[in-house]
Amino acid sequence: MENIYLRKDGRYEGRLSDGKNRKLRYFYGKTREEVQRKMQAFKDSQSYTRSGLTVKFLFEEWLEAASVRLKESTVANYIGKAVTHILPAFGSTKADELSPRQLRQFIADRLQSGLSSNYVADIVILLKSVMKYAAARYNIRNSIAEVVLPKRKKSQVQLLSKSQQIHLQHYLAENPCLTSAGVALSLFTGLRIGELCALKWSDIDLSKRTICVTKTIQRIRTDCGTKLIITEPKSNSSVREIPIPDCIFGIFKRFSADNDCYFLSASPKPIEPRVMQYRFQKLLKKGNLPSIHFHALRHMFATNCVEMGFDVKSLSEILGHSGVEITLNRYVHSSMERKKRFMKKLTFAA
Repeated sequence: MENIYLRKDGRYEGRLSDGKNRKLRYFYGKTREEVQRKMQAFKDSQSYTRSGLTVKFLFEEWLEAASVRLKESTVANYIGKAVTHILPAFGSTKADELSPRQLRQFIADRLQSGLSSNYVADIVILLKSVMKYAAARYNIRNSIAEVVLPKRKKSQVQLLSKSQQIHLQHYLAENPCLTSAGVALSLFTGLRIGELCALKWSDIDLSKRTICVTKTIQRIRTDCGTKLIITEPKSNSSVREIPIPDCIFGIFKRFSADNDCYFLSASPKPIEPRVMQYRFQKLLKKGNLPSIHFHALRHMFATNCVEMGFDVKSLSEILGHSGVEITLNRYVHSSMERKKRFMKKLTFAA
């Protein structure tokens, strides 16, 4: 029988035994339905296991189980986020005592410290994955499942203007070197910096005029510091074959090397992405151009292709995206000049 009463003060009161020492617990609400929800939530909570396992223990166990299906770089990324943010805040906390309020305060603190909302959201998603595992493996109550992630903001990538891009192209042509060749290659094919650094001459087929992207290179954190790794690209769709544009085909004849050599170094030893990024910044400074991130070359390639009439499906495959939505939403930028040009086409009917 339902043990809910209407009090003299107009509120509803419900009573339940906690099931342990037979003490009554009281629940209050403005309506009978509100009290019913609170009582049901309490009943549900009593069915979960009080394991006493800490977030640190569960993270380590979850990571060990998940690492068999994750890339080495992804594992390193998760460890970095856990060691820097999650474990200092919650490592010693018992998982069944982790509250939504604690997590919301954690989010607020990290945002206030200057971390981007996108990065904080990634941290929280990682913690939620660990708690989801704990709920399934140990029947621990996942009280943070419904905590709302911070709203992601679309990052604005600074690009060069059309005149600046033309200036860059002239500078690359007038100052031929392997760094200039690498910049031109990314500007006209959309290669990621890791893919460019991992590119070998054996990946370049001059007879077919194609580039095969099969590897990427990056530096990851380890227990002993950092190390450089060469792995498969970001995703299955990132393994691709890209036609070489005529405008840069001459680069490959000028700087040709043995098949075992890397394109950027012309030697068996690769150049890592942070070195290429440094050289790119130096090149921009010498060319009297504003500082932009190397990844902006990929964005400019995508935008220029759309303006020239590329169909988005083909462009998406050249970029190595899993779907056209990523290509359109993240990599195609519209300038005010382009918007004005389209708006001028609008006319009143005759």
